[in-house]
Amino acid sequence: MTAADPPTTLVPKLWLVLRQGYGWRDLQADALAGLTVAVVALPLSMALAIASGTTPDKGLITAVVAGLVISLLGGSRVQIGGPTGAFVVIVSGVITQHGYAGLVAASLMAGLILCAAAVLRLGRFVHRVPEPVIAGFTTGIAIIIGVSQLPDALGLHLPKSAAEVVPKLAALSERASQIAPAALLMTLGAILAIELMKRFAPKLPSLLLVTAGAAALALALRLPVETIASRFGALPRTLPVPRLPDLSPALMLSLAPAAFNIAFLAGIESLLSAKVADAMTGGRHRANAELMAQGVANVASALFGGLPATGAIARTATNIRAGARSPLAGVFHSAFVMIAMLLFAPLMGLAPMPALAAILLIVAWNMGEAHRLPAVLRGPWPEAAVLFVTLILTVTASLTVAIFTGIALELGLSWLRRRRGASAG
Repeated sequence: MTAADPPTTLVPKLWLVLRQGYGWRDLQADALAGLTVAVVALPLSMALAIASGTTPDKGLITAVVAGLVISLLGGSRVQIGGPTGAFVVIVSGVITQHGYAGLVAASLMAGLILCAAAVLRLGRFVHRVPEPVIAGFTTGIAIIIGVSQLPDALGLHLPKSAAEVVPKLAALSERASQIAPAALLMTLGAILAIELMKRFAPKLPSLLLVTAGAAALALALRLPVETIASRFGALPRTLPVPRLPDLSPALMLSLAPAAFNIAFLAGIESLLSAKVADAMTGGRHRANAELMAQGVANVASALFGGLPATGAIARTATNIRAGARSPLAGVFHSAFVMIAMLLFAPLMGLAPMPALAAILLIVAWNMGEAHRLPAVLRGPWPEAAVLFVTLILTVTASLTVAIFTGIALELGLSWLRRRRGASAG
């Protein structure tokens, strides 16, 4: 990277790649990587949309539209964008309070906030959010996602009043005698199969293969489990016509906290994903170009009625391992998801809900990073305190309260440490 190519520039990485030279072998490698990631994204995008409280096609729309824009305009060479688990809590909350139209408006507002942040060159500040705060709300979100999947994993139907974690767990315990054996066995079998494939055959598309296998098993044995089609109807084969959502001043004011949360999470997760990609490839991402891409992508996703989007760490890592060489791999990923919608929508509708629940339970476990908790507990107590306070508030209060409280607590503890250091000196 030269002095004329600073990391703060808004120029997309794709432009740099094409300027430096791009050949036929690069195109082949990117096409194969894009296909690999699309195979992962298909069941995952639908599962994340369902977990967010909407229909599975919204996840596919987001993978196509937002994924395309993030790859075309982004500041990372190999970033893959789309719906992620981090948004599940916010999205479900906004849909419950304002309906899906409110979510679309909040996503568009968040996109504009991210664009403004990029123009103001705020990318370097996003990196400075304390790690205990990030770990705390990420683990809290993982707990909420995991609990939200238990009804489908167990074949139970809960009342809408059991939307929060504690009421949902209480409702599940009351209906323990109604657990559907077929759903439970399919969930456990899917989790086991995915984990075994990841360990012994990591190059195979475990999520898609297990989902397809579960669908075939359900059809062959006529298992009494819900599928995407039986719950939501047929999946659409094409993208909807873009339209501008309602942006009345009163609605925008009420959606401002949600829009800020979406923008904050999109910025944090996209730059974290870009940093992971840098560590795996030895590259260097452009933070502000990435923020601009996330902003435009969320505006575009909203116009097509999709979900909020950001950089997806797991899919980005898959892209790298599959041999991606440029942002065009992400473009191919979006194109292949679109082709799958066009050609295989009826087959995708056969995916059993317990199998998708199994995928999201694995996502939640990976997000929670429970293996790191012993190290946190052995470390400095202030960091552990910030993490657990943020975690508890994420689960019991709201993400906004958790983030601001966690940052305030971290700043206060840092001030006390500096003051003690100055007194000791």
